[in-house]
Amino acid sequence: MKQGIHPEAYRFVVFKDMSNNTSFLGKSTANTKETIQWEDGNEYPVIKLEISNTSHPFYTGKNMLVDTAGRIDKFNKRYAKAK
Repeated sequence: MKQGIHPEAYRFVVFKDMSNNTSFLGKSTANTKETIQWEDGNEYPVIKLEISNTSHPFYTGKNMLVDTAGRIDKFNKRYAKAK
């Protein structure tokens, strides 16, 4: 690894899979304003995921319905031209 180019401020965050509501604790440098209370009683920042290893067909071995229409609507709303 090159020295001096990687972030050093890793912190514990909760990753929450929005497709099946599973969560896991990990470390990240990503910023978020939302927090959630974890199983140990502490409050951690939460990062919402659309898909994770608990919902991805490669890891589960079965196809699951992914809300692509919701993602498309979200994209169109975000980047719609102001009238």
